[in-house]
Amino acid sequence: MSRLEIYTDGACQGNPGPGGWGWAAAPEGEPNGSGGEAASTNQRMEIYAVIDALRTYSTVADDHGAPVPIEIVSDSTYVVKCFNDKWWVKWERNGWKNSKKQPVANDDLWKPLIELVQAGDVTFRWVKGHSGDRMNDLVDALAVAAVPRRT
Repeated sequence: MSRLEIYTDGACQGNPGPGGWGWAAAPEGEPNGSGGEAASTNQRMEIYAVIDALRTYSTVADDHGAPVPIEIVSDSTYVVKCFNDKWWVKWERNGWKNSKKQPVANDDLWKPLIELVQAGDVTFRWVKGHSGDRMNDLVDALAVAAVPRRT
């Protein structure tokens, strides 16, 4: 296995509101995972999808015992830019304050995600959402289906 491609997505009914997340391994969408929270935001669900996917694959190694490279594919610029533009480096350096000197939103999820990314060989790629990408559509459907229904 040269590289594992995992698609991730989050969804929310209202923002904030009940939220769901989903991930799936390309090219067939199996394995996959999903879950939800009664009270969340879309951004939290986007982050949590990546956390769960990386936790699931954190022990996958190649024939030499090295971590298998993973590419996370997401339609969330929030997630992708955090790593590709190294937002998290600035957040850590600034004591988890953003450029406006405000506390970084979702730091309770960013911190464990950053640890997972640093522990492996993880890259990020953005894909346009709702554009007919089969795998992106699949993880969107998983996330939407995982949103807890209000009773």
